[in-house]
Amino acid sequence: MPPFQRADLLIPRPELLERWPVIACDQFTSQPEYWRRTAETVGEAPSAYRLILPEAELGDNDEARIETIDRTMADYLAADVFRVFPNSYVYVERTLRNGSVRRGVVGAVDLEAYDYRDDAKTPIRATERTVVSRIPPRVRIRSGAPIECSHVILLCADREKRLIEETEKGEMLYDLDLMQGGGHITGWLVDGERADRFDKRLAEYLSGTEDGFCFAVGDGNHSLAAAKTCWEELKRQDGSLIGSGHPARYAMVELENLFDSVQVFEPIHRIVRGVDPAKLLAALGERYDRSGASVLWYTKLGGGVLRFARDAFPLDALQCALDEYLASEGGSIDYIHGEDVALRLGREEGAIAFLLPPIDKDALFQSISRCGVLPRKTFSIGHAEEKRYYLECRKILL
Repeated sequence: MPPFQRADLLIPRPELLERWPVIACDQFTSQPEYWRRTAETVGEAPSAYRLILPEAELGDNDEARIETIDRTMADYLAADVFRVFPNSYVYVERTLRNGSVRRGVVGAVDLEAYDYRDDAKTPIRATERTVVSRIPPRVRIRSGAPIECSHVILLCADREKRLIEETEKGEMLYDLDLMQGGGHITGWLVDGERADRFDKRLAEYLSGTEDGFCFAVGDGNHSLAAAKTCWEELKRQDGSLIGSGHPARYAMVELENLFDSVQVFEPIHRIVRGVDPAKLLAALGERYDRSGASVLWYTKLGGGVLRFARDAFPLDALQCALDEYLASEGGSIDYIHGEDVALRLGREEGAIAFLLPPIDKDALFQSISRCGVLPRKTFSIGHAEEKRYYLECRKILL
């Protein structure tokens, strides 16, 4: 079976769609007011908001909330909230606020073909290093859940732009504006002969990949890692499940093309606070030389360049050095989107900004294949409002 395939999809009924989709749970983690506005917008209506636990709200009676999520999922299934589309894909067009359109196909990945570890050689791999401590809360949510909704985005490296872009549209399933500045989204059913033709192009794409590396996780890796963890636990309890086609062996994702011009990769900069910048730079001086890749730094007194050895990925070397220094000397690190914001924060007392170079997405798959996954918080695909919204669902328990 291919690592990406059709799924039995659940789509909320048309009259429920307006207040159903909400943004990924790992967005706006420092802005609880965003999630308060979401709750106010949803009101009492059925919504994906009731099926997730935003990271901004973790720690606030988590276990009771997870029990409520599981009950709500069961209630929605019993109340006939969803239309069922078996053995299908959904072709999605997401219109962003700047008017550009991001295209994708929703289906399911085989978790046996995915590994988030740094040295993975599976067909599906993470792009950035997984923070293992972020997995358990998501495992607690998924382990008892009868259905899943997903914000995972998987990337293919289709330079010819055939796999996603040539998908044929069937019945329109939804067409609506997304709340809180999320733009517009439209989805069409892809089943029957249309799905057959997609599968044929998929087979052609898979046959042309190098090193068996077909797909990279562009967003939502920790949620996909949680799904993998839950599946491994089920196998541990009953080894016969691996060949049974159990729905928990699969996870729903949206597949997008890395080489779509809409896919904009933005570096994530570092701000270190509570340190003596000169002392930190002196410690980092042992890690760099004049011949390698560069990282810019700025403080209130000025700026400069760190040049790391040619055999080191600059962010990897920088992140390791910062982690070691902060562990021994104290201080904190924050991850910032936007060069202007990073420069402003770097001018604060006791702070230093490190500006990372742009990501070469043309070399992303080759870099991961050759060197393993990139350091955590390497890049972001688009702005927070442009992340995937939960919409489609899928059963994961028999």
